[in-house]
Amino acid sequence: MSTPTVTVIVPGRDVGAFADEALASLRAQTRDDFRAILVDDASRDHTAEVFAATSAADPRFALVRHDVARGLGASRNEALDLVETPFVTFFDADDVMLPAALGTLVGSLEESDSDVAVGAYVRLRADAAGHYAPGVVQPWVAASTSPARRRTTLSQHPDVSGNIVAWSKVSRIDLWRSEGLRFTEDRAYEDQVVAQQLYAAASAIDVVPDVVVHWRERADGTSITQRRHAVPVLQDYLDGMSGGLAVLDDAGFAEAARARVRLILDMDVPALVRVAEHHPDETYRQLLGAFTRGLIERAENEGVVLDEASAPLLAAARPW
Repeated sequence: MSTPTVTVIVPGRDVGAFADEALASLRAQTRDDFRAILVDDASRDHTAEVFAATSAADPRFALVRHDVARGLGASRNEALDLVETPFVTFFDADDVMLPAALGTLVGSLEESDSDVAVGAYVRLRADAAGHYAPGVVQPWVAASTSPARRRTTLSQHPDVSGNIVAWSKVSRIDLWRSEGLRFTEDRAYEDQVVAQQLYAAASAIDVVPDVVVHWRERADGTSITQRRHAVPVLQDYLDGMSGGLAVLDDAGFAEAARARVRLILDMDVPALVRVAEHHPDETYRQLLGAFTRGLIERAENEGVVLDEASAPLLAAARPW
């Protein structure tokens, strides 16, 4: 067996319905010189059994088990401390990794000597019968990864800041350790801040337009992005976006911060406003209104041009 080059960190809690497919997609990678660390975060379903069976059958897989749930951020951080390969990536145990994903991203870094490689992704949604099918690459994803670039930077390609998910990239473990990078713990949207830290610290970034992951939006509505109606989840969401912007501001990446402000106001806020308009808790509207007013003021002061289609929803959020 080849010496491992990249470690794939796979946390999971109560994803037994999807874990077999996810791990099968990892085993089917065209590049097989990987090590995988499976972290069962005190699952109450059969996730632990799926993880254990895979680790018993394939020596590339190691299993970590929690007796008490610690959360996604803590699970990823624990596994980061166990990485012994030059590269690291993340993969959620309810998603699907395309066969060439590791080969494309790791291969790009080996050829370019960049610190981070970023790929595209699509949502995996269920139809009325419960069958999942991948969608199309969304505009903000395409803007972050297309056209292909080698050894670019956050200053040269500010739109890469819109790709904030943990599992669409491969990076050098030395960068994580030299910068002391960690995921936020005990909060949702734990990848927002660390993504911007990673981009800001990277000496060079590769972006590839290839789709590397199908990101599952669960039919039962339990995905974190489907629970934004909950006030605590909204607070974590807003804090994550604000924290990511603060990273870009503090590091002096003004163009990337403007690109991020534009994307949040054009994409994130309108979707939240639609929830807020019918939400029974006034706190939800107050939180979103304060956040939106601050971003709109910033956009106006900095000359950020927004999509005209989002204007009515942004206007609705102002008085809240």
